[in-house]
Amino acid sequence: MLDHLVKGATVVDGTGAPARTADVGIQGGRIALIAEPGTGGSGAGATARTEEDATGLVLAPGFVDPHTHYDAQLFWDPYATPSLQHGVTTVAGGNCGFTLAPLHPDRPEDADYTRRMMAKVEGMSLTALEEGVDWSWSSFAEYLDALDGRTAVNAGFMVGHCALRRYVMGADASGGAATPEQIRQMTDLLKEAMEAGAWGLSTTQSATHSDGDGAPVASRHATPAELIALSRAVGEHEGTQIEAILAGCLDQFSDAEIDLFVEMSAAAGRPLNWNVLTIDSAVPERVPRQLLASERARKSGGRIVALTMPILTPMNMSLGTFCALNLIPGWGDVLALPVPERIARLRDPGVRAELLRHAVSEEAGVFRRLTDFGRYVIGDTYSDANAGLTGRVVKDIAAERGLEPFHCLVEICAADDLRTVLWPMPTDNDPASWALRRETWQHEDVLLGGSDAGAHLDRMCGAPYTTRFLGDCLRGRKLVPLERAVRMLSDDPARLLGLRDRGRIAVGHHADLVLFDPERIDAGPATLVHDLPGASPRLDSRALGVVSVRVNGVETVRDDRLTGAIPGRLLRSGRDTRTVSTR
Repeated sequence: MLDHLVKGATVVDGTGAPARTADVGIQGGRIALIAEPGTGGSGAGATARTEEDATGLVLAPGFVDPHTHYDAQLFWDPYATPSLQHGVTTVAGGNCGFTLAPLHPDRPEDADYTRRMMAKVEGMSLTALEEGVDWSWSSFAEYLDALDGRTAVNAGFMVGHCALRRYVMGADASGGAATPEQIRQMTDLLKEAMEAGAWGLSTTQSATHSDGDGAPVASRHATPAELIALSRAVGEHEGTQIEAILAGCLDQFSDAEIDLFVEMSAAAGRPLNWNVLTIDSAVPERVPRQLLASERARKSGGRIVALTMPILTPMNMSLGTFCALNLIPGWGDVLALPVPERIARLRDPGVRAELLRHAVSEEAGVFRRLTDFGRYVIGDTYSDANAGLTGRVVKDIAAERGLEPFHCLVEICAADDLRTVLWPMPTDNDPASWALRRETWQHEDVLLGGSDAGAHLDRMCGAPYTTRFLGDCLRGRKLVPLERAVRMLSDDPARLLGLRDRGRIAVGHHADLVLFDPERIDAGPATLVHDLPGASPRLDSRALGVVSVRVNGVETVRDDRLTGAIPGRLLRSGRDTRTVSTR
């Protein structure tokens, strides 16, 4: 007898095959039956302890998010919200070179350094990190054990290069180059973590990544020799790979960066994925330049995969808190000033002119898409002077006041002591950019992902990309058919990560399943909630049209709501992932 039977669903199995009507049976956490409705596959009706009629609903594999930062949140939120409600059943954490382990047992101050770094570089609440995580581990193995059996989603983790460096070099990690002996110690520590189940190495050399003291994070000081040595160690363990960020990920790679990516992937004989490929018809040369790294890697025994988002991620910004504008060259120093001095500087016409010059410069890279200030929409306001402005577009207000748009935006924000919530409307929401996205998605080394779920909590909400993309495919732009869209969210990332028996609806596979209403599937608007430890804020988005989500056969979501079950598995390399060799 089956544990559960989903009857008459429109099955989209993740392979890209045409949808078909079928009954799907679950037993022991795996898919035990896929059959024509009412046949049981052998001429007799299948029986089950529980069953449901899924007529008119789509049954798809659980979605796989290849780029999250749920490393801390899972300790206070085992459901990885809101990703789970949006059909994500497996998450990959430990990205961008940042992990909570290993921590040196003789240096308790390293935990505080790590918390402050994560608060700065990944926009996590420092209060939540302090109150919501017990920080009881030292080794990466102990960190994994602390999460094992405590999550509603399946989760696997890379090892952060910054943590490896800090463990071996202490405070000197955020300084100069490592010695050969220190590199050897780092590779040994990485191997130890992979033996415990880490998925491989993540690293960053992005100029935007600074620690809690404002200094470049530790991995930014690594030499190519150090990166190659660590990459080679990744190739010595089963089911591993590399995730890496370089400065050129934000716009266009330099020749040296392409060379480094190619050498790292080839040395490991493993895929290397990077985040995030921004597609904009106004910069048509970006996509071919970024994918040149993929073409060269395949010729050298490697594989480089670009992650890209299929939606425009909702962003919540203000001139009073750290946001994407801080990362534009020339802006950070002004926006880091105390608020009264910041307001005075922003009101200076000369300063504004200089900021606008930097905003449209080549050095601004992808952040140029956020600098058409007339397109910004005003969110929450806090002063009588701004009453009635919520929901209005800055260029309209500026026209009424006879001001240049950025000057107008500054005056609005100044009236609120810079607390005004701003919603940027990126410039790459035009038909040509969406057509370019559809074309780019066809490339064999382009993968959907880059949600950053679990990070930048009060500034952006990328977790709902799965349901929003499906809604767009079914009822919006219809850039790809449903079958391909589901494959892009499930089987494609599962194959890149080497997940064993996940990503498809197939007999014998783990029963990670999403049942949804194709007429309603979507994501609600991003709203600010205060549900983190210490009542810290984050952006959340409700899933629409998700009838059920099952993880390893157990229902975790019913009618868009959590059930309270925690059937997720800590996925360890080798045991739960196979090697995806590039050689």
